[in-house]
Amino acid sequence: MTITLPTNWRDLQRASRDARANAWAPYSKFQVGAALLTTTGEIITGCNVENASYGLTICAERVAVCRAVAMGLRKFSAICISLTGVPVPCGACRQFLVEFNPDLIVLLDNADNPAGTEPEVMVLSDLLPRAFRLLEP
Repeated sequence: MTITLPTNWRDLQRASRDARANAWAPYSKFQVGAALLTTTGEIITGCNVENASYGLTICAERVAVCRAVAMGLRKFSAICISLTGVPVPCGACRQFLVEFNPDLIVLLDNADNPAGTEPEVMVLSDLLPRAFRLLEP
């Protein structure tokens, strides 16, 4: 199955990388940025926010979703996640995202690559097959 990058993927990548620069990661030094694309074209960003009580740390993807929901936005078509190394959302973020759209396009952006380098692209349901669901889509 071929997955097409959103036409504005460069805007998503730029927004995700910009958000990454704002990460609060004093413990791990592992900065992550996310840019969530709504079905109406808005881009909502998030970055990871660490806490000395590690379990209270919140990932960039969940920050972006929470910001969007707080703004009344609940329909998402894509997300770009930017970090160094192997860019992939954690299991908690996968489950959090699937609540809104199991067919979400996920752009995995290795921030070690130059800006404008095409990210790997996947569908969320491929990253989290047989996700836990209470609500019917």
